[in-house]
Amino acid sequence: PELSEEPPAEMVKMTKSKTFQAYLPNCHRTYSCIHCRAHLANHDELISKAMQFFFFLMQSFQGSQGRAYLFNSVVNVGCGPAEERVLLTGLHAVADIYCENCKTTLGWKYEHAFESSQKYKEGKFIIELAHMIKDNGWE
Repeated sequence: PELSEEPPAEMVKMTKSKTFQAYLPNCHRTYSCIHCRAHLANHDELISKAMQFFFFLMQSFQGSQGRAYLFNSVVNVGCGPAEERVLLTGLHAVADIYCENCKTTLGWKYEHAFESSQKYKEGKFIIELAHMIKDNGWE
């Protein structure tokens, strides 16, 4: 098969002109690191608004610095070692995540949930709102 020089639009574009590794397409609303503007997540990766409302009634995602969002996937984020922590919703194995560009701790990744009602969080990422800024078409 012949290789194309242009990646498909839905793929993350790799660039050397930026100090961060992954650049999300301009056609989507994105969240970026408030400290260095490295892209962190596409708005489509935010757990759905309906689920957020449901979880808000049961619990509010809280980080050490206030409210936080739960994402299916993120970019430009490094992951520390997993450790067990007792959070508001019980015991979890979590790993702190940080911006690969400026090294700011952003939140954590859920590696394992010990309670069956919390299993939906496994493999997902919490980013605190205090560390994010909205980019690309949020008017």
